[in-house]
Amino acid sequence: MIEPMRPIVVAGNWKMHTTPSDAGDLARTIAARTREAGVIRVICPPFVCLAAVGDAVRDEDVGVGAQTVHHEAHGAFTGEIAAPMLRGLATWVIVGHSERRRDAGETDDLIGRKLDRAVENDLRPILCVGEQLADRDAGRAAEVVDGQLRGALTERDPAALAAVGLVIAYEPVWAIGTGRNARGVDASAMADTIRTTLDGLGWGERATRLPVLYGGSVTSANIGEFFDEPSIDGALVGGASLKPDEMAGIVARAALTARARGLAA
Repeated sequence: MIEPMRPIVVAGNWKMHTTPSDAGDLARTIAARTREAGVIRVICPPFVCLAAVGDAVRDEDVGVGAQTVHHEAHGAFTGEIAAPMLRGLATWVIVGHSERRRDAGETDDLIGRKLDRAVENDLRPILCVGEQLADRDAGRAAEVVDGQLRGALTERDPAALAAVGLVIAYEPVWAIGTGRNARGVDASAMADTIRTTLDGLGWGERATRLPVLYGGSVTSANIGEFFDEPSIDGALVGGASLKPDEMAGIVARAALTARARGLAA
């Protein structure tokens, strides 16, 4: 059964691309080409481009997100960005992306503390989870994602996270830039695992209403397979989010799903 209250979300993660001089034009172009009813659009540029992107989409119904946030509210953390610093610049934040886990050594406990800072500052978090290739091949994919969720969410208030609009993105690390693709059924099974874990953590009906996105080398050519799955509610887009044609195709396909689910006329 399709849960009609779950929104369709397409978020673009620009990673370490664009500069303040060109980010605004790119954001403006993408916003103009992705105006579709029933789809929540979010652009997550580098920190230095947040203001430029925010100015560019000020008159568009497009959210602006940060790619990470520090787990403390302030302190002697050279080069880091605290959640209060994002006020007026972002309303969304990506937490626990696989590249942050890999390159910055972020643990599930630390990611949970980042979620705390997001809640305190009314930032809507996109929590990323996903397994490595060795885990998938060993049949441990569901176990790994369950552990990531429990590590980040145990002892955190489901009502507070639901109120701020938590979104979870499933990103199988083995399908990102490797040439090996996940299938819609893989993502659907993991979405079910995610909601089962949340239910076990006391989320109850909130688990059925939480949007689950797919993120793993998403393109306009492959996204249809994932949107065909009733348990998938959007996409976290990496490299393709820098290409207006690709984003237009992805959001257009998302809009078809939104209409099919009664979220748009």
